[in-house]
Amino acid sequence: MASKVFFTDMRTKPGINMYDKLNRLIKKAGIEEIEMQDKLVALKIHFGEPGNLAYLRPNYAAAIVKKIKKMGGKPFLTDCNTLYYGRRANAVDHLEAAMENGFNRIAVGCDVVIADGLTGGDATEIPLDFDLVKSAKIGSAIADSDIVISLNHFKGHEQTGFGGALKNIGMGCGSRKGKMEMHSSSKPKIKEENCVSCGMCIRKCPQKAIAYNENLNAQIDYNKCIGCGQCVASCHYGAATAIYDQAAELLNKKIAEYAFAVLKDKPHFHINFMMNISPDCDCWDSNDQAIAPDLGIAASFDPVALDHACVDLVNAVPGVKSSCLYEKGDYKEGEDKFVHVHPDVHWRDCLGHAEEIHLGTLDYKLIQVN
Repeated sequence: MASKVFFTDMRTKPGINMYDKLNRLIKKAGIEEIEMQDKLVALKIHFGEPGNLAYLRPNYAAAIVKKIKKMGGKPFLTDCNTLYYGRRANAVDHLEAAMENGFNRIAVGCDVVIADGLTGGDATEIPLDFDLVKSAKIGSAIADSDIVISLNHFKGHEQTGFGGALKNIGMGCGSRKGKMEMHSSSKPKIKEENCVSCGMCIRKCPQKAIAYNENLNAQIDYNKCIGCGQCVASCHYGAATAIYDQAAELLNKKIAEYAFAVLKDKPHFHINFMMNISPDCDCWDSNDQAIAPDLGIAASFDPVALDHACVDLVNAVPGVKSSCLYEKGDYKEGEDKFVHVHPDVHWRDCLGHAEEIHLGTLDYKLIQVN
């Protein structure tokens, strides 16, 4: 049976702003059906790497916090530390980055809790009966919460095609060991014929796993590589790329299984914000031109249906002419934008597997909320 996905566009008029539309949306989508009185409510969000300006605005998070408090819940904003070294690799830097980007008690009305502790080691193991993940290592603050609500910036992603609810929940809620488990199957490669020896991938690699070979082309030491994808995101010449093989497929399937572990046996609700639809993840300290115009907000109890609906909505509109979409071959309107920008990864691996393990369904009914 198709899951209901509720959608509101970006059109406003005097007396009805985007706050009003967001509140109408989540009410119509059924958020008030969740019993929140005195419950600890984890609002899973990505705070954005400082320097990146495409991340979800804290104003929207504040509206959700206000709603949850009105329903008697005890909300907190949360994310886990990153696997690579940046401004969010430990709780001290992570909290500072969140504050810098506007996620603080004054702006959003609740506190930020880094779910896997000071250095990413505070994890709860959740047993699973799946082929790929037997025990998911989830940030303890998220695992210990009573309710999970994901606030997701919907955009492209260099390792999963796009980032939405499943990516934010599955990869985002994994502790450092959990992220390592998911990434362990996925390693990038260097196409030497495309390498211009700019050194960007060498500078961006957190493990110092890349160096020049005798031809002055980048070369990856796979004994050091952790599969984080920094080189893929930083290369502007198509030299560092994801490998689409069984390993890339396994990464996406593991993300689906981790998302299942996070949401297992607890109420959950998901909101995708289709704004600043950048081609790559908010993990990088910059963001490229959006590949599609701002579309609106969608919400559902089913994260699989929600992500699928948002993919379809993004692909149904014209691309942004000045974006990288038109630099990567002959893009044709109506073509899958995420596959076009990231041809070596297939987002259907994650969504399809999520449906197979009964996390949700790809079938959806889109309901417009004005």
